[in-house]
Amino acid sequence: MPIHTVDTYDGNSSFGTRLIHAQTGITEPYGAVNVPVYQVSTFDQRALAGDGLFDYSRSGNPTRKALENTIAQLEGGCAGFAFASGMAAISSVFCLLNQGDKVLISRDIYGGTYRVLTRLFPRFGIEPQFVDMTDLEAVTASITLETRMIFIETPSNPLMKITDIAAVSAIARQYGILTVVDNTFMTPYLQKPLALGADIVVHSATKYIGGHSDVVGGLVVVAEEDLAEEIYFVQNSFGAILGPQDSWLLLRGLKTLKIRLDQHQATALELARWLSEQPQIERVYYPGLADHPDHELAARQASGFGGIVSFEFHTEEEAESFLERTKIPALAVSLGAVESILTHPIRMSHASIPEEVRRAIGITGRLVRLSVGLEEAADLQADFAQALSVSTSPA
Repeated sequence: MPIHTVDTYDGNSSFGTRLIHAQTGITEPYGAVNVPVYQVSTFDQRALAGDGLFDYSRSGNPTRKALENTIAQLEGGCAGFAFASGMAAISSVFCLLNQGDKVLISRDIYGGTYRVLTRLFPRFGIEPQFVDMTDLEAVTASITLETRMIFIETPSNPLMKITDIAAVSAIARQYGILTVVDNTFMTPYLQKPLALGADIVVHSATKYIGGHSDVVGGLVVVAEEDLAEEIYFVQNSFGAILGPQDSWLLLRGLKTLKIRLDQHQATALELARWLSEQPQIERVYYPGLADHPDHELAARQASGFGGIVSFEFHTEEEAESFLERTKIPALAVSLGAVESILTHPIRMSHASIPEEVRRAIGITGRLVRLSVGLEEAADLQADFAQALSVSTSPA
């Protein structure tokens, strides 16, 4: 199936309107307001020349293509690609590399990304180079002749560090290196990495894009057509594609992305401020707080601060007690859903990272990550207060 790149939005409509009325590129003869689920494996070619847009659903499916066109438009890229999971999307991007290439990557990175780069891709001669991406001098000094890609996760998971996407992308261009940004936490609503100079954006669409804890998927958006051809080759050859039903679920989830994130981040800021006042909490990590070291950068390169708040207790026992006593949030992996989710990174999202590495970058048993859901802020605060054994009433 040939690559069909998409036209980006002309900017005349607001983001919320674009979410509802994205140009999917898939025509529907009966006037349905949603793209149908094309639950098929193969397509009648009609002619031996095989000139049809679709021939086999691994190579392309109308429902998946509608999702891919939509995310490309929302991110301002030329083409999008949907994969079976966020890690399938990330791993497919790493498949652009060759034996002997190195990836410069954030030190505090999602555990799944760390695992695939330290345990799988080294088998094929691809090596990670870990660096503090907030230190531009360190980024430049870490580049070698073998460095072919810089992979940024911003805000970082779970310490919420902010990388200057434009600055790192500019450094990468000087050396002819690809810049990839994991935009899962911010989504295209709050942050546009391609507009800041990145070459590729990846998403775990399982999170905010899906938004309802009912689908697993990954997305890739590229800025240039040559990259689109390369990613499509990997997608079609490797075959880790997203099925039509899951593609439809992500299309549905996207339509409420703005309204959900508006509520997520409003509650997140309120809870972050409240948590920072509690004596049991040693530190709160949220870019929306004025005392966050990267607050000004976060405000400059994004239009919001997201719905993830991490916070650190004085002891690991206090953190465990809090996690056991809360009643509203789920204690689980994942994030970005309508329900609040508490995660203990050392046991869950970052368990695959060796303990000595976790400690070196500041991920300890005292750290808790909160994905703020759509519950009322007052109810979450009251639940957290009882778990902390403090009163919400003024002294």
